Amino acid sequence: MIDYLRTPEEIYRRSFATARAEADFDGLDPDLAEVALRLVHACAMPDIVGDLAWGGDVVARGRTALDAGATVIVDAKMVGEGVTRARLPANNKVICTLGEPTVKARAAEAGSTRSAAAVELWPPLLADAVVAIGNAPTALFRLLELLADGAPRPAAILAFPVGFVGAAESKDALIADGSDLTYLTLRGRRGGSALAAAAVNALGGESP
Repeated sequence: MIDYLRTPEEIYRRSFATARAEADFDGLDPDLAEVALRLVHACAMPDIVGDLAWGGDVVARGRTALDAGATVIVDAKMVGEGVTRARLPANNKVICTLGEPTVKARAAEAGSTRSAAAVELWPPLLADAVVAIGNAPTALFRLLELLADGAPRPAAILAFPVGFVGAAESKDALIADGSDLTYLTLRGRRGGSALAAAAVNALGGESP
């Protein structure tokens, strides 16, 4: 038999102990450092902490919204599947519109991606919601466009689109937005569904 660690509790303990030891959380307030720890744990890349960017008191606003029953809107089913629903504080709904019947036709008509077209269905859901984007840069770009056009503002945007095309640029656009959005993001190409889900879980009260 291969000799490897099998005990779930010990794997969990050692994982978070390693993340704490290898990542530099100096300069982050305790609440944000707790969220950053979960992000590091989710991707095993301690150096992401230096690339985190945020606007407003994203942890407090996100937690207050979830405690009040806020909907969690996600851009991809993978993000939604990563959210630990049992740990959300108010039986919060987790909604992904990517599979809605009209999305494919909307995308074709607009000459854009299905992810961007799915965001077209978000405005009725956006007010005081927690938005988690862990896949498509076009979803974040389209969200910013809708917000600039007057769509209701979410309580928090957790923006972790990933990829070689548009990911860094979409996050730069979020950071540069001048409308005082409350957000947490990771500069550059890195991101992904695991990070977006981990951010939701951390705001929902899932403690390491």
